Amino acid sequence: MRLSKKVEKLPPYLFVEISRKIAERRARGEDVVSFGIGDPDIPTPPHIIERLCQAARDPVNHRYPESEGLPELRKAIAGWYERRFGVVLDPDKEVAPLIGSKEGIAHIAFCLIDPGDFALVPDPGYPVYSIGTTLAGGRIFYLSLNERNGFLPDFSRVPESVLQQAKVLWLNYPNNPTGAVADLPFFNRAVEFAKKYNLCVLHDGPYSDVAYDGYKPVSFLQAEGAREVGIEFHSLSKSYNMTGWRIGMAVGNAEVIGALKTMKSNLDSGIPQAIQLMAIQAFNGPQDCIKEHNDIYQRRRDLLVETLNKMGLQATLPKASLYVWAKVPEGYTSVEFANDLLDKCGVVVTPGIGYGRNGEGYVRLSLTIQDANLLKGLSRMAGWRDSKNILRYKK
Repeated sequence: MRLSKKVEKLPPYLFVEISRKIAERRARGEDVVSFGIGDPDIPTPPHIIERLCQAARDPVNHRYPESEGLPELRKAIAGWYERRFGVVLDPDKEVAPLIGSKEGIAHIAFCLIDPGDFALVPDPGYPVYSIGTTLAGGRIFYLSLNERNGFLPDFSRVPESVLQQAKVLWLNYPNNPTGAVADLPFFNRAVEFAKKYNLCVLHDGPYSDVAYDGYKPVSFLQAEGAREVGIEFHSLSKSYNMTGWRIGMAVGNAEVIGALKTMKSNLDSGIPQAIQLMAIQAFNGPQDCIKEHNDIYQRRRDLLVETLNKMGLQATLPKASLYVWAKVPEGYTSVEFANDLLDKCGVVVTPGIGYGRNGEGYVRLSLTIQDANLLKGLSRMAGWRDSKNILRYKK
């Protein structure tokens, strides 16, 4: 039996490897504190769970769902976009519910990329942008994100020879892993760039409601002409702490959304209807929970950045996202520093190199950690420079 060459070439998924290392340590009796994965620790709000429980008891929701989602869900998504961003969408043609945004991000490559086509992908960036492109047979040109450019891509640095063969431009703001944000003028420039080179902009925006200090992130679709050139992915995972329920959406250009629906109708059977109904409740119900969650994350952010700066790592307060992006101490690679923290302090952070070559020299720390573990992890990290010997934290 032989596996396909595509699968053989795939690297291990970053967070699977992190979870494996944590499990190995804990199996040896070590007490590990993880800042590694951006999975909200705060429960899904009770009014949303209650709607799920009601829907789960209805036999109508025990059968196959429609792959394109309930009309009521598509209307709820469109209504939320209009209230939140002032963007008016056609629920039938410009909205596609997803089994979590990751699924749509991977599948969209098969709608747009033919073998040999280029995708412009941010570096550092969410690994699935490049993985989807690779599986579709495409090539990747990495857009360098760094502190000098505010972690925004410089479109003028893309070679003309690449642009003539490019189909897709990936963007992601508020950004994972850097926590950087983009304003409307930047998205307007992205639209003009896409029009000039006939690119489809794919904006990944799941952190638009995870923001601090009164900051309100914008949507790519607010840019003039955005729907002529692209779509936006979003998710209920971060806004409503619904990572485990696997539900998100893609919205925007009707032709691209139609292609994604066609692809999905051939590959999956849609989102369970009970989960669709809980999503409708999330969009249409009280929104106070979002501020409550953000207040918790902001407090954690402030404590984490203060500790990192005292350790000698350079970290700034992100305006949005669930992450702090910090420079590792001089003399370390990102992997070496992550391993050192794990060995000496029993603390897990994500090496920046896992997000691309330009992530080298950084680590990412997630704010999705319960307060007791947060304080324990901060206390351990604060003593990192004094750790002369390898420590083992036993349960």
